[in-house]
Amino acid sequence: MTELIVRLFIKDSENTSNPAVRTRYGIISSIVGIISNTALATLKFILGILSNSIAITADAVNNLSDSASSIVTLVGFKLSSKPADREHPFGHGRMEYVCGLLIAFLVLLVGFEVGKTSVLRIFSGERSVYSPFVVIGLSASICVKLWLNSFYRKLGKKMDSATMAAVAADSISDALATSVTLFSVIISKFTSIPIDGYIGILVSLLVIWAGIGIIRNTLTPLLGTAPDPEIVRKIHDEVLGYDKILGIHDLIVHEYGPGRMFASLHAEVSSCESVIDSHAVVDLIENEVSKKLGIEILIHMDPLEVENEEVSAIRDSVLDALRLLDASFSMHDFRIVPGSDFKNIVFDVVIPMDYPAPDNIVTDMVVTAVSSLDSSFVVKPTIDRI
Repeated sequence: MTELIVRLFIKDSENTSNPAVRTRYGIISSIVGIISNTALATLKFILGILSNSIAITADAVNNLSDSASSIVTLVGFKLSSKPADREHPFGHGRMEYVCGLLIAFLVLLVGFEVGKTSVLRIFSGERSVYSPFVVIGLSASICVKLWLNSFYRKLGKKMDSATMAAVAADSISDALATSVTLFSVIISKFTSIPIDGYIGILVSLLVIWAGIGIIRNTLTPLLGTAPDPEIVRKIHDEVLGYDKILGIHDLIVHEYGPGRMFASLHAEVSSCESVIDSHAVVDLIENEVSKKLGIEILIHMDPLEVENEEVSAIRDSVLDALRLLDASFSMHDFRIVPGSDFKNIVFDVVIPMDYPAPDNIVTDMVVTAVSSLDSSFVVKPTIDRI
């Protein structure tokens, strides 16, 4: 069913890096969600009134909030597809994450309201009325929610969408909540205990937990996360695949929403090559790799004195000194700026992100170690944690 809907309504559906395609995915998923959840909410409101069940009515409100969430999702995808402008030069892709948070807050609100109403039902001692029609209706609702979970999950994988994953998680929690409600309806036939209120509290806890999970999943990309190691490897391998590139460092990957990824890096080239030739290679790499990986790449060119024996010897000595301090240390951007009676030794020291010593202590360690190699060295390291 999902594949049929995608084929019928989404043109060029495999090109999910295209903002226009992502918008079409968002529109279709939102329309399906609005229709399904509005129908379920209407059905449960009727069943809740007929059976005098607060748990069923609460479940209906939950479905109604899902309809509202689908509307928010629809608006989110439309906003995220807007092109870059003066105020937002990297586009509006992160609106997907913002909308995911809005969905989470709606879910939490419903959860708290359901819990409050359920507590009141317990104290009043009011019971629900069993009906086979209610059992059939809730069973059908569970099946619809399980299908929606599968639908959203498949679309989320195709799009790599945090919002879609959030809605899929919400759908499965709804199915669980309705299952618990169905259980309470069946049990209410055999007991005078106000089981309806207790089950309503359980439903509210399930809904609240789902809301917390959605917040966790959408807040992380908004705050910024480390890039996928596979993406880093691909960029590294592609750039180093060009003959005149001797090495790369300072690779930084930024994501401004799904399908909107930017990367910057420093590429080392031989200082013996002409600046024009090296620059032409860098331009070629930016163009070809960006198209191949779907990532906007900006490259800074760093010339290395690869044929200067004195520089090479000092570079090797400095690297050995760093490795003696800690085997995990490395360096890049090494250069020597000579003075009348001294040599400025300038380089970046690469250390692990979780290295326990603060940067100023590491700097003092490096300066002491490298200065001991030659009294004419004026050591100027920069600490780079990765």
